Amino acid sequence: MWCITSITQEYRDRMYRLLDLYEKDYDKLYPVVCMDEKSKQLIEDVRGVLPLKPGSTAKYDYEYRRNGTRNIFVAVEPLGGRRKIKVTDSRTKKDFAYFIKELVEQDYKEAKMIRLVLDNLNTHFLSSFYETFSMRISKRILSKIEFYYTPKHGSWLNMAEIEINIMDRECLARRIGQETVLKCEINQWSSQRNKEKKKIHWSFTKKDADRKLSKYYVA
Repeated sequence: MWCITSITQEYRDRMYRLLDLYEKDYDKLYPVVCMDEKSKQLIEDVRGVLPLKPGSTAKYDYEYRRNGTRNIFVAVEPLGGRRKIKVTDSRTKKDFAYFIKELVEQDYKEAKMIRLVLDNLNTHFLSSFYETFSMRISKRILSKIEFYYTPKHGSWLNMAEIEINIMDRECLARRIGQETVLKCEINQWSSQRNKEKKKIHWSFTKKDADRKLSKYYVA
């Protein structure tokens, strides 16, 4: 956000649309769900870690083994205090389509419409569904989604980034060498946050945007 040098009309339109959405009251039948993904490199210690003890921090040897990377899909409902997190081998169009299908048909099967916030990654578009599923299944999934795209270079408007940053600090800020461990850690962390119904409180409004960013507006 703070490296912005100019804000076009398209940027403003998308920003305003999202800020209007974030001001709406909670409605479980029309949930606002913010979605993003991140990669996590699996790094395994070759030698054991010297544990933390009074007067001394934990010590890691410089040698380690790389075990590849995994993708982590994150979908969070800020006002509902719910999140769905899934580890996959990759983040292809097919991976994205199946993740959203689960979101629609399992996690939010009672919702009339999911208002889905996401960025402009090339997998985040309708073609992912039509290339993965039949026309009938694709239309069934898409009939329950209203897409809200962040502006280009406007990922700060996606609250999934806030959830990912919290996950990084509280769950992933160490070496994890095995996929099974990664999944277990994330499942425990997300289950606890869901149990506590941890919400994200968004306070930045259109008025704030105009006050802070109007000097960057261009026609």
